[in-house]
Amino acid sequence: MASRIRLEDRECPLSTTVEHVGEWWTLLILHDAFDGYTRFDQFQESMGISSSMLTTRLKTLVADGLLERRPYQTNPVRHEYVLTELGRSLRPVIVALAAWGNSRLTPAERSMILVDAHSGEEVEPVVVDAKTGRRLDDSDTYVFTAGPAASAGMRHRYATRPAAPAEA
Repeated sequence: MASRIRLEDRECPLSTTVEHVGEWWTLLILHDAFDGYTRFDQFQESMGISSSMLTTRLKTLVADGLLERRPYQTNPVRHEYVLTELGRSLRPVIVALAAWGNSRLTPAERSMILVDAHSGEEVEPVVVDAKTGRRLDDSDTYVFTAGPAASAGMRHRYATRPAAPAEA
């Protein structure tokens, strides 16, 4: 599959991440994998996805190192798709995306919520700084800047960033 990343965005971690997990079905397959689905027929039944699309997406997830393809039956040979450590590391991203979607709904409109497995209490996922525990949703307090490996173009982007608009 041809890359959809613009040449100037190849070093941007957001662009390269979206290249791996930004496709619609990919996020849904990963969500199902986090819910314990491992077999082709389970994914297909859960999502109503065509066999050819599911095959393509699973192959890409395996090639990207997010899922591992393992035989679970020998006659006939059948495979399951298991999250790798890299794939499991995406769980907070999936949780944050679901929480963002739910935050735009009333509690009665939510078809899926995140709960504490032991207490059953609904939890509110937030992204925080590991060192301080402070929420990272304030774009005035936390901003991106060029990192040590940044190209001249990336350094220029952040050196000339427009000022944030003043709040009314």
